[in-house]
Amino acid sequence: MNALSSEWLKIRSVRSSYLIAGLSLCGILLGLGLAWMTADMYDRAAPAQKTGARLAALEEVVLIVPQLCMGIMGVLAMTSEYTTGLVRTTLAIVPKRWPVIAAKSAVIGVVSLLTGSLATFGTYFVCRSIIGDRFAGIYLVPFADKLPLLIAFSLTVPTFGLLGLGLAAILRSTSGPIVLLVSLVYVIPIIAGNLPQPWSDRLGSVMIGALPREITGVSTIDTVYGSLLSPAAAVAVLVGYSLLPVVIGAWLLRQRDA
Repeated sequence: MNALSSEWLKIRSVRSSYLIAGLSLCGILLGLGLAWMTADMYDRAAPAQKTGARLAALEEVVLIVPQLCMGIMGVLAMTSEYTTGLVRTTLAIVPKRWPVIAAKSAVIGVVSLLTGSLATFGTYFVCRSIIGDRFAGIYLVPFADKLPLLIAFSLTVPTFGLLGLGLAAILRSTSGPIVLLVSLVYVIPIIAGNLPQPWSDRLGSVMIGALPREITGVSTIDTVYGSLLSPAAAVAVLVGYSLLPVVIGAWLLRQRDA
């Protein structure tokens, strides 16, 4: 409990934490801007163009903002202690070491979940109010039907937070984990989408971006992702992304010198 209080104090006493959380919520503003722009383009289009116009779910498009921000917060929660040398004091107070990772994981997980939920649901409601019945009524789907997918989207944000924390504990650097996080969002999905079948679907199905749709049974057509996993398997993969790097990082922390 003392370790948990200590880690919460560390997070909330650093200005960068508030900056990162604020940037995460800026995803709502990005969604608002995209919704306003696309609605204006739709209204200006010819009737024939409106008939075939389609729009991606904007809350999914801007989800990368809180994902990457919380991933970076997870990285900094670990590497900042190595940079300042505070890790020696931390490990002297908590010699078993694994409670340090556990406490950091709990704090980052809760902060990321709250931030991700606010960003996801906030973007959805803003876009729903602006888009209305445009684009074949993409935002006219009843909220109750959309809720499971929105929850699944929100859960990917703490996944990135814990993934960043775990990778930082493994690599003990700031740049390496951030590059890996960006690759998971941008680079690897593009590579997967351009591989020959069946490897494109196989790799695309285990990408974090595919898991919310696989968990909820929503089609991944018109995306770079595959849809080969069952809901239970997709949940297991999402949990693996969240916990496996943290467990490995905790084990390495016990084996290494500070």
